[in-house]
Amino acid sequence: MDLLCLDLEGVLVPEVWQAVARATKVDGLLKTTRDIPVYEDLMNYRLELLDEHDITLSDVQAQIAKLQPLPGAFEFLQWARLHYQVAIISDTFYEFAAPLMAQLQQPFLLCHKLVVEQDRIVGFKLRQTDPKRCSVKAFKSLDLRVIAAGDSFNDVSMLEEADRGIFFQAPDNVRELYPQYPLANDYAELQALITAP
Repeated sequence: MDLLCLDLEGVLVPEVWQAVARATKVDGLLKTTRDIPVYEDLMNYRLELLDEHDITLSDVQAQIAKLQPLPGAFEFLQWARLHYQVAIISDTFYEFAAPLMAQLQQPFLLCHKLVVEQDRIVGFKLRQTDPKRCSVKAFKSLDLRVIAAGDSFNDVSMLEEADRGIFFQAPDNVRELYPQYPLANDYAELQALITAP
């Protein structure tokens, strides 16, 4: 059976940081890897903003708890789990993802961990360098054929390493740089690209 690797934010659930930005009115938190492609740089920028605006982990988690999967995501994921092994490969954090994973019936998730002191996010521990590429490599070393789908710059290494890579609702600036990957505009198109011979 093939393995399907999916990004989380922008593919199955809303962008967590954008929800926090809207709730706290800190516009800088609207930036994603679409804006700052190097994830470590983006996270350090976010942590500076959290500290500057006195935003705690509890504040962030309270906003995430209000989010729901994107329309159609739950049904798509149910279909995917019937036909493929599914792994969610994300640059989010376990401390953020828990309520969303519960709504998606706990799919397998690989992501990062936060460093928290007295409800303050003071740092982060990445699972490994280039984790999306390394995850796909590891799965392929188990003789699995991997199909991967993501929406942004930080997904490109996963798409490159996979046997088949697909963009899902990727913005123009991402697609223009990587025109070799087919684009799905909705879950029906994504399903068709995944099952294509």
